[in-house]
Amino acid sequence: MSERWTPESWRSKPVLQVPDYPDAKALADVEAQLATFPPLVFAGEARNLKKALARVAAGEAFLLQGGDCAESFAEHGANNIRDFFRVFLQMAVVLTYAGAVPVVKVGRIAGQFAKPRSSPTEKVGGVELPSYRGDIVNDIAFTKEARVPDPQRQLMAYRQSAATLNLLRAFATGGYANLGSVHQWMLGFLKDSPQSRRYKELADRISDALNFMRACGLDLEAHPELRSTDFYTSHEALLLGYEQAMTRVDSTTGDWYATSGHMIWIGDRTRQLDHGHVEYFRGIKNPIGLKCGPSLKADDLLKLIDVLNPDNEPGRLTLISRFGSDKVVEHLPNLIRAVKREGRVVVWSCDPMHGNTITSTTGYKTRPFDRILSEVKSFFAIHAAEGTHAGGVHLEMTGKDVTECLGGARAITDEDLNDRYHTVCDPRLNAEQSIDMAFLVAELLKQERAGKVKPMPAAAGL
Repeated sequence: MSERWTPESWRSKPVLQVPDYPDAKALADVEAQLATFPPLVFAGEARNLKKALARVAAGEAFLLQGGDCAESFAEHGANNIRDFFRVFLQMAVVLTYAGAVPVVKVGRIAGQFAKPRSSPTEKVGGVELPSYRGDIVNDIAFTKEARVPDPQRQLMAYRQSAATLNLLRAFATGGYANLGSVHQWMLGFLKDSPQSRRYKELADRISDALNFMRACGLDLEAHPELRSTDFYTSHEALLLGYEQAMTRVDSTTGDWYATSGHMIWIGDRTRQLDHGHVEYFRGIKNPIGLKCGPSLKADDLLKLIDVLNPDNEPGRLTLISRFGSDKVVEHLPNLIRAVKREGRVVVWSCDPMHGNTITSTTGYKTRPFDRILSEVKSFFAIHAAEGTHAGGVHLEMTGKDVTECLGGARAITDEDLNDRYHTVCDPRLNAEQSIDMAFLVAELLKQERAGKVKPMPAAAGL
């Protein structure tokens, strides 16, 4: 890794999860066109996120990262973006108020279009076709024509990301995120949900606190942090050609930044030390993430940290564990101990979704809520045992009333999955399950702050 880095130096390395584009010139033309487009995010915003994540690494804040498994061109619309943002605000305010810590808000949105696949092909009824790799690559329709990778889709992904970011910025800073509107964030279809009363009670307490401050003579309008919020975007940077085209020099520092999103991450399938994704990521200055699955050994993780964060910069690197509820106790403690022993400064975040995917008795790919919650609880317990900070959660979720994950407050069953199973790839927590999860994580945060998280005996003995 000592050779000089450039935005295209990844091209000299092996790269996994690469779509097989039939027309190399058409792909190159699209990438050249993208390179002339305005950045989607700005270097200063990425630096602000890095500072916020440095607070998370120090145990002074908590990272809430979540959004769609894979964004869809067809479902792009103002209402869907608004509903996602409303649920995200609700989750953040629950965590902030009940957990008594600042929450760093990072969406899997405005760029989460590409998906790694375990197999390059899939079979339906004896017909085998290339796998669906996300709308930025090909179409979900199971036809030969739809599954051909089309570089023009990258232009659509850029435009949709730009439109989404435009609306998110308006929501975050234009008054929609005002704490005085905390009651209005509740979605209509959640009014009668088991969590609605609990959320209303919390919203009432916040309103009472704001009214008390006004009565004391405080001008709340003079405090922008009560009227707006910082909201950042993130995605898995799978298509390196697209990322290279969106990599720009910051005019104030001379550093290279990925301008496709504030934070991007390397997936568990593409974290090979000598491959293209690690090569690309080592040269950009954004805050970055690294998915850590069961096959990652402690020594290999330390080598990756050496390459990705050689200066041990706080907020630069978020390690996102994704083991599964049945494997987290076996694998996570060794990684934590190695990182702690070497004095590496990282954010530890828990992705409890990807390791807990099962096939239901009715044939749907799903995730049981109790397994998701179990992995989160283990994550907190293991960190308590190791004397480290459980820094965040990374969730696949939506603001819609879908039925994709089993369980939760309304106890979605196998038979319910068929009602509103809308995901184009992986099952997501619906709005109600997401808020339910926020309350449960908030309780764990309160216990952590009070030093009352029960350390996991199994973790301590490994």
